[in-house]
Amino acid sequence: MAINAALSKPLTLSPELEAVVGSGPMPRTEVVKQLWVYIKKHNLQNPANKRNILADDKLKVVFGGKGEVTMFEMTKLVSPHLS
Repeated sequence: MAINAALSKPLTLSPELEAVVGSGPMPRTEVVKQLWVYIKKHNLQNPANKRNILADDKLKVVFGGKGEVTMFEMTKLVSPHLS
């Protein structure tokens, strides 16, 4: 149960992350959900490999300047933007 509590705890978002997912605070689970809403809305999945995300200018800031990241990398790169 402790894991679920940690995942559902509202976190403060960096201004860069808020530009993509909306205003915080919000739990990590909601941040990831909203990232996917943004990615799908802006058609940022790599057509050749749907597990890869092609970063636009807003996401590049969140992804530490990377132009393309995997789904798994994405969650790791978002962590520094949560407190």
